[in-house]
Amino acid sequence: MGKKVAVVLAGCGVYDGSEIHESSAVLVHLSREGAQAEVFAPNISQMHVVDHVKGQPMPEQRNVLVESARIARGNIKDLAQLDVKGLDALIIPGGFGVAKNLSTWATQGKNCTVCREVEEVLRAFHAAQKPIGLCCISPVLAAKIFPGCEVTVGHDTECDKWPYAQTAESLRELGCKHVNRPVTEIHVDPRHRLVTTSAFMCNAPIHEIYDGIGKMVQEVVRLA
Repeated sequence: MGKKVAVVLAGCGVYDGSEIHESSAVLVHLSREGAQAEVFAPNISQMHVVDHVKGQPMPEQRNVLVESARIARGNIKDLAQLDVKGLDALIIPGGFGVAKNLSTWATQGKNCTVCREVEEVLRAFHAAQKPIGLCCISPVLAAKIFPGCEVTVGHDTECDKWPYAQTAESLRELGCKHVNRPVTEIHVDPRHRLVTTSAFMCNAPIHEIYDGIGKMVQEVVRLA
């Protein structure tokens, strides 16, 4: 039997939900590894809705679970139904939805809170010593909940290639060890069983982001 991996989404779209290419890459690589993905999302309202053409907020409201169902092709469950006992690992793709819907990182940075259901799920997998894969901005969730953990969000020196590098310093201020890694590589924290990769934290060709996520998924499945 293949491993069962929970994939937690944060909506649909980079600016207000889960990053679609990252989410798709996770699902493709899980399939390639012979693992079964079970997709979940919290049944909550988004922080806001962004017009992805203009990059500006729109005057409407959307639900994180309903929007995430677009990526999951409707095969999705309310995060409140997740039972860690029947699952082997957890993966959370990135996208601004992680920082807006799964937490308040977008508005509060290191002083953020994590959505209660998301925190409970992360703590449950951690307590069960089951691996957790995180990419792009989602490692901030682990840094907030597991002080002293090791993650990567890419590099810590801001430049055109690494426009969000200041995130690394915020992670250090939380007591987390940040490890610089190129976009095609991962970092593994064996003590906390965390596997992280930078994905779209890097201004890189999409195939390099896809390859980095592939290594993350492979390692999560191997550890499961």
